[in-house]
Amino acid sequence: MSFSDLSLHPLILKALETAGYTEPTPVQAQSIPPALAGRDVLATAETGTGKTAAFVLPALQRLADQRTPRPRGPRVLVLTPTRELASQVIQAARNYGKLLRLNTVEILGGTPYRIQLQQLARPIDLMVATPGRLLDLVERRRIDLGELELLVLDEADRMLDMGFIDDIRTIAAATPAARQTLLFTATLDRGVTKIAESLLTDPVRVAISRTASAADIEQRLHQIDDLAHKHRLLRHWAASEEVEKAIIFAATKRDVDALAGALADEGHAAAGLHGDMDQRARNRTMSNLRSGAVRLLVATDVAARGIDVRDLSHVINFDLPRSAEDYVHRIGRTGRAGASGVAISFAGRSERGMLERIERFTGQTLAVHVVPGMEPTRPFSNGSGPSRRSGPGGGRPHRGNGGGYGGGSPHRSGGEFRRGDAAASGAGRDSERMPGGRSADRPFRPERPYDPTRGDGAPTDRPRRSAGGGDNGGFRAARSHAPRDKGSAGAGRERSAGGGAAFKAASDGLFRRR
Repeated sequence: MSFSDLSLHPLILKALETAGYTEPTPVQAQSIPPALAGRDVLATAETGTGKTAAFVLPALQRLADQRTPRPRGPRVLVLTPTRELASQVIQAARNYGKLLRLNTVEILGGTPYRIQLQQLARPIDLMVATPGRLLDLVERRRIDLGELELLVLDEADRMLDMGFIDDIRTIAAATPAARQTLLFTATLDRGVTKIAESLLTDPVRVAISRTASAADIEQRLHQIDDLAHKHRLLRHWAASEEVEKAIIFAATKRDVDALAGALADEGHAAAGLHGDMDQRARNRTMSNLRSGAVRLLVATDVAARGIDVRDLSHVINFDLPRSAEDYVHRIGRTGRAGASGVAISFAGRSERGMLERIERFTGQTLAVHVVPGMEPTRPFSNGSGPSRRSGPGGGRPHRGNGGGYGGGSPHRSGGEFRRGDAAASGAGRDSERMPGGRSADRPFRPERPYDPTRGDGAPTDRPRRSAGGGDNGGFRAARSHAPRDKGSAGAGRERSAGGGAAFKAASDGLFRRR
């Protein structure tokens, strides 16, 4: 099948041909025909499968038929969970629809209202928005959704994880009941199913099998002893000629700043990306990454959602994610468009449970790799069963008692300070808003300095909606002790000063300029 078989507008086909696209991906081939026929679509597809074009092309086809007179509000609305993903969608719409003379705008937090109001002064064909800022403008009667024809929810599972379900319902209620709705999600859990049942009418179901665990992404595991060992391994890979361009995932915004600064001090072209950065700085960082001015990008999960850079050779999980689904999304940043890629993960003993969940979810065992001279000195298993084998195709880990997901309070076992998997993955008090976060009225004060392989604090407080402004509705964390992000999709609480200082001291010592 080719795009010409889908009966798309000739100007859209010409733009696709100019961009070098001739054949649709499976999610495009299955989603575009029913969408063009006016049916609602519920599609499950992982990142990197081409799902953006699966809803952008039907939207452009609808917009190719001009309405007279043109409505003031948008004809097509695409909701995304993060600003980076919104920018990716608007760029795709402009690339594929560049010959149609459409007015496309993006409504994002972190952008001055004055600029957005200027954009809203003209009739709008296609709008891409994050839920919070859009709802703010709708409530101020600056945007009229009364003549909307097509509503698209992109990465609906992430929007629900970030707490936007009420915003989505309110926005949908402001649109015509006869609209067409397309919903795309990476996972179809109970929450997504419930919102789909309320927003979609007799949808066509499209399910694309997972591709992020495909053979073209090599997955490696480094077993680590402690934080110092983890830093030595990161220094090794940062200096390796094998790593052409990489994203390094850290659990917290403060860790992102510390790692990016330390790598830059070592002479690497490194930069950080997280929710406390304003939109201009985030755009500049992404532009530098695409152009090659930045080789190593250190980022959090929320900030990196939607990053689409074709020449990323490696993804490095400095901290493991808090869910297996997030792991799939992380490694999906590499190996895109049929290219090969490498995903490297660092994990300590307390993270064995998370590793097991990742391996069950992906259906693959992470092969243990060892850097000569940096071998782990502590056993990875608890000694009651076989340990993991090194090298490609290494054996599965022993399913011991390595902490439960969600953690709970730290505890002592055998004289060693330990905690659960959610905390062990580095999700401390300043984590950006992630699924499964729990609130704590007061922080736990550890007996040792901060160490992300062990843990130092209570889980993240759940953000609450503030009265105004901010990206995605202006989330503000309770009892915050640091300046909040005006543009964060899920900014969490800052870590206690003692933990952050200990981490920075460790980073400075391990990444000292020679």
